Amino acid sequence: MTETEIMLRAIELAEKAAELDEVPVGAVVVKDGEIVGEGFNRRETGKNALAHAELEAIDSACKRLGGWRLHQCEIYVTLEPCPMCTGAIINSRIKRVVFGASDYKAGSMGSVINLCDLPYNHKPEIQGGFMQEECSALLTEFFAKLRERRAKAKQEGC
Repeated sequence: MTETEIMLRAIELAEKAAELDEVPVGAVVVKDGEIVGEGFNRRETGKNALAHAELEAIDSACKRLGGWRLHQCEIYVTLEPCPMCTGAIINSRIKRVVFGASDYKAGSMGSVINLCDLPYNHKPEIQGGFMQEECSALLTEFFAKLRERRAKAKQEGC
């Protein structure tokens, strides 16, 4: 699979999250060009703070590959990983991270902070801004619709 095809799959997963009224984030773990793990945001539906796209994708890859060390893998994610997901990426030894949209509120691979600059035992390669327009558009559309629904509910007195 090409990098574009992989990120398009992450975008499809993000769209699944949006259909569930979840913040649209999708993630795909790849080894040798083959998808070995997938995930999308399910925090609201699962009522679980740990149900981030990256954590689901990492968990899926670990199960499929039969181990926690993902040093031969890359992860593609539509939004820059948060501190928790960055920690999981570091701890699972993922070799490369490719993300689309930057996250100026919680991004921990360059936007707010780069946790990979700290002296941890593993430092993944980071590529941000890949297919940024497509990934950002998902988030912009989702939050615009959310604001519209909230304004309408407020007008109706709900």
